[in-house]
Amino acid sequence: MNYVQDPKKQVGYLQQCLSSDKKPLGLFLGAGCPMSIRLDADKKAPLIPDIAGITKIVRDELANCEDCGPLLKTVEEHFKKDGRDNTTVEDMLTHIRALRAVAGKDDVRGLSAEKLDKLDDKICQSIHKVADKSLPNTETPYHCLASWVDAVRRENPVEIFTTNYDLLMEQAFEDCRVPYFDGFAGVRKPFFDLRAMEEDMLPPRWARLWKLHGSINWYQVADKGVFRSTTTDDVGAKRVIHPSHLKYQESRRMPYLAMIDRLRAFLKQPTATLVLCGYSFRDEHINEVIVQGLECTQTAIAFALLYDVITEYQQAVPLARKRSNLSLLARDGAVISGQESQWPEKDAEAVSADDGTWVKWTPVGRANENGKRKPELKLGDFAIFGQFLQELVGNFRKPVETPNAQ
Repeated sequence: MNYVQDPKKQVGYLQQCLSSDKKPLGLFLGAGCPMSIRLDADKKAPLIPDIAGITKIVRDELANCEDCGPLLKTVEEHFKKDGRDNTTVEDMLTHIRALRAVAGKDDVRGLSAEKLDKLDDKICQSIHKVADKSLPNTETPYHCLASWVDAVRRENPVEIFTTNYDLLMEQAFEDCRVPYFDGFAGVRKPFFDLRAMEEDMLPPRWARLWKLHGSINWYQVADKGVFRSTTTDDVGAKRVIHPSHLKYQESRRMPYLAMIDRLRAFLKQPTATLVLCGYSFRDEHINEVIVQGLECTQTAIAFALLYDVITEYQQAVPLARKRSNLSLLARDGAVISGQESQWPEKDAEAVSADDGTWVKWTPVGRANENGKRKPELKLGDFAIFGQFLQELVGNFRKPVETPNAQ
């Protein structure tokens, strides 16, 4: 990496964009966001694990299930024969649903329609148990984000996109009394309302929350569409978790397509700014939507705040090299304006006190206490990014304490 960029300058540019009351602003929350909230004394156990962690939990639970254990082995044999390694729970659901779509009354690769439905339902139940968590208090980064949304009167609504199935963002909005629209309308059993999404006539102070991979509180009943509920007694109701981009019944597919279309529509707006946090760029379908949107709208920009070093994001780096309006800001370096760069070292005396707020400066080598300092950008940690948003709005309004937030 021959190019040198200043992380402090990039932080300033990000502050300027997120402080605007005129630009269309969007935040994209990936699986790394709930990972930033640690509950145990050692701060090692995340509130909700990432996809790899969820996959392990689901696999272990299925393996110990008398009915589903043999079915899991059959599915894993399919992946081995196809030469696919490191499959996730989302890969499993996609594969199972693809087989179910062609099964009819016959067996497909050793699995009947009944067994496929049972496996699908069991996996979704396991995901629900893992992702059905509450925020531990009212001072989480989700609450900081919600308060930032509500702090400024904007010309355009803030749009939150997420691939997570949990209800953490919903809880934070409600704790902070921030109105939001998620594509559903109603009270007893809110139903998915595509027309309301397309017309989008709600006031700008209402945040928009688009869940690109479904949610633990979405259900689908044959011929009745998709609805949102914390519980359901409907016979045959299926949990709507993770899209497979295959030909399902239109009622099951529609929420996913509509949510993705909202991301496309957002990036078509001139000067739109999208900030991604906790996203590892491993979803090729979403990557394609983001890149195409940035390609079609040259004045739109995206900042991806990466938790780890830049070499850990092999899917993201080639995308940013081709798209000058996609910036990757990692712990040790960046891709900015299509150029891969490194954060420069500074002399110890050149590092001011305020430089350490969002950038960590460490001595280069143990014996170099008074020499060079190496920077590490910390904004890829959602907990730090929450503090960043909090500082933008000053002393934000204290969320209302609720029993669910204790």
